[in-house]
Amino acid sequence: MDLVGSSLDLLARLDDSAPDALGRDEAAALADELRPVVRGLSRAYYTDGDSLVGDTQYDRLFHALRAIEAAHPDLVTPDSPTHRVGGAPLDAFSKVEHPVALLSLGNAFDPGDLRAWVDRVIKGLDGVLAEGERPSFVAELKIDGLALALTYRDGVLERAATRGNGRVGEDVTANVRTVRAIPLRLGAGAPASVEVRGEAYMARSTFEALNERLVEAGEKPLANPRNGAVGSLRQLDPTVTASRGLAFYAYGIGPVEGDGVPGRQSAVLDWLETLGVPTGPQRRTFSDVDALVAFCEEWAHHRDTLDYEIDGVVVKVDRLDYQDVLGFRATEPRWAIAFKFPAREATTRLLDIEHNVGRTGVIKPLAILEPVEVGGVTVSKATLHNADYIHARDIRVGDDVVVKRAGDVIPAVVGPVAAEPSRDHAVYEPPTACPVCGQPVARPEGEVDIRHTEGGCPAQLKRAVEHFVARNAMDVDGIGSKGAALLVDVELITDLPDLYRLDRDDLLALEGFQDKKADKLLDGLEASKARPLSRLLFGLGIRHVGETVARDLVAHHESLEALAAASGEDLEAIDGIGPIVAESVVEWFADETNQETVARLKALGVNTLRLPGERVATAIDESAPLLGKTVVLTGTLPTLTRPQAKALVEAAGGKVTGSVSKKTDLLVFGEAAGSKLAKAEELGIARVDEDGLRAILDGAPIPGDEPAESPDDLAEAAPAGAPEPSTADGFDPTGLHGEGEAGQGDLFGS
Repeated sequence: MDLVGSSLDLLARLDDSAPDALGRDEAAALADELRPVVRGLSRAYYTDGDSLVGDTQYDRLFHALRAIEAAHPDLVTPDSPTHRVGGAPLDAFSKVEHPVALLSLGNAFDPGDLRAWVDRVIKGLDGVLAEGERPSFVAELKIDGLALALTYRDGVLERAATRGNGRVGEDVTANVRTVRAIPLRLGAGAPASVEVRGEAYMARSTFEALNERLVEAGEKPLANPRNGAVGSLRQLDPTVTASRGLAFYAYGIGPVEGDGVPGRQSAVLDWLETLGVPTGPQRRTFSDVDALVAFCEEWAHHRDTLDYEIDGVVVKVDRLDYQDVLGFRATEPRWAIAFKFPAREATTRLLDIEHNVGRTGVIKPLAILEPVEVGGVTVSKATLHNADYIHARDIRVGDDVVVKRAGDVIPAVVGPVAAEPSRDHAVYEPPTACPVCGQPVARPEGEVDIRHTEGGCPAQLKRAVEHFVARNAMDVDGIGSKGAALLVDVELITDLPDLYRLDRDDLLALEGFQDKKADKLLDGLEASKARPLSRLLFGLGIRHVGETVARDLVAHHESLEALAAASGEDLEAIDGIGPIVAESVVEWFADETNQETVARLKALGVNTLRLPGERVATAIDESAPLLGKTVVLTGTLPTLTRPQAKALVEAAGGKVTGSVSKKTDLLVFGEAAGSKLAKAEELGIARVDEDGLRAILDGAPIPGDEPAESPDDLAEAAPAGAPEPSTADGFDPTGLHGEGEAGQGDLFGS
């Protein structure tokens, strides 16, 4: 079907009629035309990521169909796209007995376990494999979501059930119909009946946005994306599920009636895609065991690049006839196993809440925990972010709490475990004085953090020195966090300039300082005096001035004195510098103590001038294709490295930033794009791949910046933005494999 052409034809006809005013026969005929078009446009976007028409055109077609069905309820069909917005609230969920149980998987926790399983598979196929033959295996990422069994009869979704205990689940059909990634009707070639098994999940970006909305509404935020997926599908009101933006990826099939099913797991997934069912794109097929093990270990280290939670890799024997030969144990198949990653969440007791002082005077709450292993690391402390975070989640000392560790970041307390609001544990009260120096602290209006109202705190100075000497700031060799703390404690340093007044004899008098260590520190300090101005500016620790902002400021000011003399208006005129950063810089240089710090550093020989080789702001050609545009780069591009892509954008007048916001004009994405791509889709920001970027640099318009087109031209266009009628979108360009409801994988899948 020519979806764009059919859309234009229907839109033209809708201009001349009111769908809800048509007679029944005319309405039925129009509805029959509208359904496949709306369904096809939605599938193109949510499954393939293609926007074939604009939002307005899609909305008109969608609402025309809904108007017809509202006027003629007998015309509503089970596969109608209007089910996507939810129906009447349910009274309860009925039980569903699975025709074939969704069983659990055995686990491999390290490469040795996985290799031992491969050896068992080969032994189990003894007499079946040809001489010298090695079985092939399919590896699929394992998402941490909610397992579903979707029954299609004559190509139409008839029933959706949760895994439950593996044999009996819950009927969640009404809610699943609202999940846009799940087709209500399969494509051509569907068998008479097929059960599709897969995982419903909530993307990280969707989860974060949902929690923001819940907190703003005064409701308790969700603990993690998996809880979000489970809770969303178990809502008695399908309209709530529709608003949650769930996604779905299939990982296999259950019972099938009919022919045409491929004979390999890898081909089954390809076949499902031809039927319009999304499957995880990161899967791979291996015959070499070393390569299989490497794939599993690689994803253990790269799972944070995805916009969804994965907790392992599912490995299956590829040939289905070999799966039949291997058969099952009591509760799990012999032909599949889950290579499990170390858990990154654990439950432990919150023993106390202490407070740390940062280099800018911020007072941060710190959780003191009963030690617990999370992601292979023993955790006894974790961040609690700020008072608002603690109060929104009602976290109290004495609670059993969930602790999460993502990648190499500081562990964080997610929230209490099934804690009652009426429990005896005291509600958290933020401090009114610094826990180190006793000076008063306050929460400035419009900010979430509590901070010092005065300077002079030794804890703040330790953090400031630590930051100043760091590798990406002044890069002083020979001093770390312990050294900085010691020098402050013995009062050899009372401010940053004191670093350059350290005496060798004073250092040698300190415990742990021998000749070599003292000389290394003094040599490091002397070398740091010649660092570029942008490094000094970053090292001074001005609020909101990171490395990139520091380089931008220095590009427009030849010295620290020139920057100190700049007004807020001058600074805001610099591309990328907003009013918050400008105000922070002006206030810092207006402070007499800071003025004295700069003067003393200069007098002690520290460079305060822009050095040759540092970037200098230059005028950009007004015709530059990306002039004034804010661009975000994400994922791995086919031929360009990140620095190369950034250089191209900047040469074309663009500004590259690290995060997506409403101010972003263009997102350039590559493989494993993750949450930035999802957020750009949610905000309707133009998105292009590397070829699209090169086209823009050659003069093509940014998608969405094109001149208004006539309907005759629409077939040639692909406007950016999701064809979303009224609910949060659930499209995610990447996918994976997941766990069942009870925390175990299920048969024919995870």
